[in-house]
Amino acid sequence: MLTPRQGFPALLTLCLTLCAALLAPTTALAAPRTAVRNPVVFVHGYNADPGVWGSLREDLRADGYADAQLFSWGYDTHRSVNEVLAGQLGAYVDQVRRQTGAAKVDIVGHSFGSLVSRWYVKYGGGTAAVAHWVSLGGPNHGTSTAWACALWDQACRDMTPGSYVVKNLAAGDETPGAVAYATFWSDCDEVVNPDDSVPLAGAVNVAVGCLKHNDLLGDDATSAGVRAFLAS
Repeated sequence: MLTPRQGFPALLTLCLTLCAALLAPTTALAAPRTAVRNPVVFVHGYNADPGVWGSLREDLRADGYADAQLFSWGYDTHRSVNEVLAGQLGAYVDQVRRQTGAAKVDIVGHSFGSLVSRWYVKYGGGTAAVAHWVSLGGPNHGTSTAWACALWDQACRDMTPGSYVVKNLAAGDETPGAVAYATFWSDCDEVVNPDDSVPLAGAVNVAVGCLKHNDLLGDDATSAGVRAFLAS
């Protein structure tokens, strides 16, 4: 039997133990949850390189992305979309997923990169590996300016209106699978002609106003729209 001197410390210890047990679940429930972000794979356009993504990468880092979540794919922009480039992009996406442990990635493409990444998503198994797909000024239904280099360049031929690539990407569902699609297009685009070649049926299509083709890469409002879409 405990004496009064012994009983008080024992009772105090019991009370503290019970209080800790009762408070623990409340503390756990109140703890903030960390948002889960997919790695982002950037796909640049014709005659460009991964360096074009500097501004958007900085904005994503400011939003909390780590460098280890941002990947800029570099490739030979004079090769065939369907025969070469889409398969190479698929292999790169698989590498990113293995490296990060992510089930899916988000893809942001500019210009010609939109066709390469769309072919991968639609015909290369990308619907199972891509969560969000974004096109900045992509010639999704072809551009007449590509005729200027189509005679000697396969990528230019792929971008011409009515090409094998353009026709097959437009066939059936333009935005297949459970992927979320968005396009951002300008009514002053000097490269994509006509301007409304960019929007896709089934996508979130955002008109950004009067911007030059490459200005889409550094425009603050466009960046904000892309980041909001990736977070949706």
